[in-house]
Amino acid sequence: MPGPCLGIATWLSRVVACCVIALLVMSCGTGIEMSRQVTDKDVRRVMEQVDSRQTTVTLDPYVDSLDAWKPGKRFWVADDQINQMLNVSSAYDKDTLRLAGHIILYSSRGADGILIGDYNNRRLSLYFEDSETGARYTYNAGKEAKASRPGFTFPMLIDMDMVEHYARQIVDKDFYIKTPIWYDRHSEQMLDGRHYIKVHIDSVLPGNAVLPLRVLFTTLDTGEKAMVWMSDNASTMHGRDFDALFVERDPHLGHPAITDANWELITRGQVVVGMTKEECRLSLGSPQRISENPDQGGMREYWYYDGGSYLFFVDGLLNQFRR
Repeated sequence: MPGPCLGIATWLSRVVACCVIALLVMSCGTGIEMSRQVTDKDVRRVMEQVDSRQTTVTLDPYVDSLDAWKPGKRFWVADDQINQMLNVSSAYDKDTLRLAGHIILYSSRGADGILIGDYNNRRLSLYFEDSETGARYTYNAGKEAKASRPGFTFPMLIDMDMVEHYARQIVDKDFYIKTPIWYDRHSEQMLDGRHYIKVHIDSVLPGNAVLPLRVLFTTLDTGEKAMVWMSDNASTMHGRDFDALFVERDPHLGHPAITDANWELITRGQVVVGMTKEECRLSLGSPQRISENPDQGGMREYWYYDGGSYLFFVDGLLNQFRR
């Protein structure tokens, strides 16, 4: 009876095919097959699109070289660890010396060692005088060929000419601050700051061994006084350059669809249910990881931050969060 058998086989094959298609549709609907992890590269690309709406301010870089130094050039000592760079002397106890916060004046330089072929192996010494005590120090700067190149900075020393160079460009001007990471001017303790608000730059002072500039400012709406640490153009910490910290144009103008009420929350780093992904990113910054999951109810998306914080979006709107 080949006819009936062939018919049953055909019918069974069709049933199997329909079941397979149904399973595929169901798996797509639950997001099992369609879920994906968004990479850091994806996140950075979106952040670049957001940042491109802002008008950044790039300062004129400070250009200097050891060969241009004149006697009396001033340096701020950023850390007491400078004693590790100083020669032993009978004039002071190197191990107990405390110079942080002192201004020392450049006197001259010298070098010793030998030349091996074309490689300059001489050790460079810089001679300074303490502007308060008159004490003299010999600073070991390392190999002369490296230390003498333009733009080279010397550990624990902050060039006061560099500080004044940047101060001339921004002091007594108004900008919008982009970072909520503020510090108390006196204790240097971190504060709960705001971002995207207008501030007045009061002064620029020498900073620390890592970030050589302190920018002191006052908020124009409430009169709060605080400061931020900033790098100079010689630093590798470009995330703390001036253009990463401040912007000239009101960032709200680049996001006209955001209501004043939501913008106020954004400036304080807060989110509420119903916010868009753009509003949340402006408020909290870029997440470390994003997980997308489509299902029958729409596109579901998780943003994960440090410390277990997350945001949960449904079709692009914030549905729930944990901070």
